[in-house]
Amino acid sequence: MAKLYFYYSAMNAGKTTTLLQSAHNYRERGMRTAILTPRLDHRAGSGVVASRIGLRADGMPFVAETDLLATIEADIASHGPLHCVLVDEAQFLSRAQVWQLSEVVDRLRIPVLCYGLRTDFRGELFEGSQYLLAWADELQEIKTICHTGSKATMTVRVDENGHAVQDGPQVEIGGNERYVSVSRPEFKKIMRGEGRIDPLQIALPL
Repeated sequence: MAKLYFYYSAMNAGKTTTLLQSAHNYRERGMRTAILTPRLDHRAGSGVVASRIGLRADGMPFVAETDLLATIEADIASHGPLHCVLVDEAQFLSRAQVWQLSEVVDRLRIPVLCYGLRTDFRGELFEGSQYLLAWADELQEIKTICHTGSKATMTVRVDENGHAVQDGPQVEIGGNERYVSVSRPEFKKIMRGEGRIDPLQIALPL
């Protein structure tokens, strides 16, 4: 039975890498997939899904007004059966789009795998994440690590000096230079202004 899945995490946990690996697994078995990606995330180019470790694939860009059920139906009409739909940066979905994806599952019988952040830099739910948490059949956390060694569950937006940014728009596209994944206790500490955090940690050799 097809299901709606939500794989959520803090920043830099490997969500896009996992998505691209899943798409590869389907294609390796001769099964066609569609990757949906929000147009506002143009770090790798519009419609391109790219991971931090260099994996990349072409996706179908969408905006807030896009009807995703209609998009998938049109893709099937043009290119034939789909075996899986994958959604990158799913936190940017609207409530209506999450419902449309549930229709892809329930009416078209196609599994939909969504990957995204659970909360923003203030610790508040994104709209897409809120309704995926409410309506998805399966929820799975993709784990990552805080610089303290604890599990990271929150995301902090930092300025050039490593101090927490507490105001500004919810959506500000950026990567390692703007966001840091931290544990909840560390999130509270940094948001209180107690200390700073280096946005770019030094990577050790394998």
